[in-house]
Amino acid sequence: MLYLNNCAIVTRGTIMSMKKQDICEVKTVNKTKVSAVKKAMLSEDEVNSLAETFSVMSDPTRTKIIYALSKEELCVCDIARVLGISISAISHQLRILRNMRLVKFRREAKMVYYSLDDRHINRLFNEGLKHIRE
Repeated sequence: MLYLNNCAIVTRGTIMSMKKQDICEVKTVNKTKVSAVKKAMLSEDEVNSLAETFSVMSDPTRTKIIYALSKEELCVCDIARVLGISISAISHQLRILRNMRLVKFRREAKMVYYSLDDRHINRLFNEGLKHIRE
């Protein structure tokens, strides 16, 4: 929820007041910058896909799964044991992650092992982790 007219912004459930130093006092537009950024803007499909990816990663259980898989390829039973959650709950979360191409699986005889889909997921996750630790 964002209230600019009332000078209040809700961020992560916290209401923050906008102070005068937080906003421009003069309403001008830098046409060169605006034009350049507009040309570089993402397509609606890219925006929606990226937002959906971050939304999927925002769930604490899925975040734990991604972290565990960033350390080691694991089967569903291993992930369930690491997280202390039922196998069916882990399977449900893995299906969501797999549908978003964040994790992949490989079958070895009767075992199915999960890992991160590619190195980009690991980098994205680690960058977010670095950000919150700074």
